Amino acid sequence: FRKEISMRNMLIDAQTSHLVGHINKHKANVEILLTNPVGIGEHQDIQTAIEEELEEIANYHDKLEMLVKYFPKTTESNSEEK
Repeated sequence: FRKEISMRNMLIDAQTSHLVGHINKHKANVEILLTNPVGIGEHQDIQTAIEEELEEIANYHDKLEMLVKYFPKTTESNSEEK
């Protein structure tokens, strides 16, 4: 039974890391666009590029919120109560 809790929590941790990593990637992209828009030759419409990055952040943020809300990590004491 302890193995199931450990595997479940490991999967939750992995998904959390995955989502946070994507959020951080897109946040970095927004920071680059905000601080050095001239250096980004392919993005002639900086506002659109920023909006696209914000959409990605919102997407991963929503997924992270759902993971935390609906799939909380389980402790051994919590599982014994159920």
